[in-house]
Amino acid sequence: MSAAPDSVVELAQALVRIPSVNPDGDPGTDRTGEEACAEFVAEFLRSLGAHAGLRPVHPGRPNVVGFFPAPGKPRLLLAPHTDTVSVAGMTIDPFGGDLRDGKIHGRGASDTKGPMAAMLWALHESRDLLPRLTHEIWFAGLMGEEAGQDGAKALAAEEDFAFVVVGEPTDLDVVYKHKVDVTARITATGRSAHSSCPERGENAIIKLAAGLLSLQEALTASFAAIEDPVLGHPTFSIGTIRGGTKFNIVPDHAEAVVDLRLLPAQWKDRGAEAVFEVMRTAGPGLAVSRIAGSEALDTDPSHPLVGKLIEAGGRPAGAAWFCDAAIFSSRGTPAVAVGPGSIAQAHTENEFIAVDDLEAGVDFFKRFLASLQAG
Repeated sequence: MSAAPDSVVELAQALVRIPSVNPDGDPGTDRTGEEACAEFVAEFLRSLGAHAGLRPVHPGRPNVVGFFPAPGKPRLLLAPHTDTVSVAGMTIDPFGGDLRDGKIHGRGASDTKGPMAAMLWALHESRDLLPRLTHEIWFAGLMGEEAGQDGAKALAAEEDFAFVVVGEPTDLDVVYKHKVDVTARITATGRSAHSSCPERGENAIIKLAAGLLSLQEALTASFAAIEDPVLGHPTFSIGTIRGGTKFNIVPDHAEAVVDLRLLPAQWKDRGAEAVFEVMRTAGPGLAVSRIAGSEALDTDPSHPLVGKLIEAGGRPAGAAWFCDAAIFSSRGTPAVAVGPGSIAQAHTENEFIAVDDLEAGVDFFKRFLASLQAG
């Protein structure tokens, strides 16, 4: 760290200027991986008196983990993620960190280098208070949240925590519950033939299209009967369709990838299998398989530390998106997501965070930490 930042704005700018793009898919740059960002954060934590270091997860992609020693106290973890999504298609310098019109611009400014900066600066301004808190304070910059969540999985397997506050741009809403994201592949198989005599073949695209209409109708009816008072109804969205090899060949294969956002109660009951059964019944002849899935976040909103976050100025809320909080929650650790900035700015072509929001985030986390003073 060449020069220590003098404000949360300078800290957020410094973090944005360190490329840490998740390499999954098309990153839009060859400057991928979280190691440089993790090293910066480790040095900042050490400057506050924390024991901090890097924990390898994948080559060049570590978690950064630090703590302020308080033996015997329950552990409270603050945990934003260090990776960002692709910079492809951005209309601004993704690593500029420019301050214009009261906003810091660049990839990660909202998701989640802004929330990370707010957490770190709150620790900076509260560092003399930390030894007097009821909890031992830990901080982790988690790698890989944007694809696979391997950083959260690794840390959850390595350490035990009493409570986890994941950094996300929630407008300071305290997200204690979110949906489960399940990705599924729907496949139709046909029989190829020359397009001049299509009756000799079986068109997999037509078969898939008809099946998807049936699936949409069946899931719409099924999901309408299920509702969570916080999260609403589960949802189903068709994301991609692929099929055929050439215009003059009857296609013998077609597939679609769909996105299911399920409720925690569904997930706890039978996972995605009950939904897959509805899909298979509605689309006979189609193959339905799970590709990937997240975990459910469903923390008790009456937990004392959720109450402390609300007293600090947060608002209890649910979310349709998913985050690292669910990884800890799925292992029995109460967890929430909260931070400054708006999810509407995350992953956008001109991502930014407003300075006013960033500074409000610092004040919020300072109030929360101060509320944990013993006795």
